[in-house]
Amino acid sequence: MTPATASGDALARAGPSRFPPSVARSALRVAPGITIPEQEIHESASRSRGPGGQHVNKTETRVTLRWDAARTRALSPDARARMLCALGARLTRDGELIVRSDRERSRARNRALARERLVELVRAALERPAPRVDTRPTRASKERRLRAKRSQAERKRRRASVRDE
Repeated sequence: MTPATASGDALARAGPSRFPPSVARSALRVAPGITIPEQEIHESASRSRGPGGQHVNKTETRVTLRWDAARTRALSPDARARMLCALGARLTRDGELIVRSDRERSRARNRALARERLVELVRAALERPAPRVDTRPTRASKERRLRAKRSQAERKRRRASVRDE
């Protein structure tokens, strides 16, 4: 068997990902106790855009990660609902989060950047917002509000038509 055939067979066994098997894959650790399994992340590579001359026209260095956030088992139902709400506009109709990276000329570096970005997005979406603490308005702010109201009322009073008696 030739080396070219052996690497081709290895790529065929790798599954839907188009990355060579030499690129180590592991689960993404988002936070303590939260890890996205590698099986839930679908990766693909495509031709990048932008400058790069002949290199950009013949190599597939752009990396696209697709993660089914709506059906993931990595999160509790409560955390998943919070994340889906926070990522609403970034998700597809099917609830997939798509992250792309084509900043670098290297596919491996773009893959690492896309994975970092995915972790950042999920981590930010899972953060619980700090509860709002009700505060009383200060005396100065009350006075400013009342002064503004009086000034607006006076302005409107001056706009009224003058009647001749």
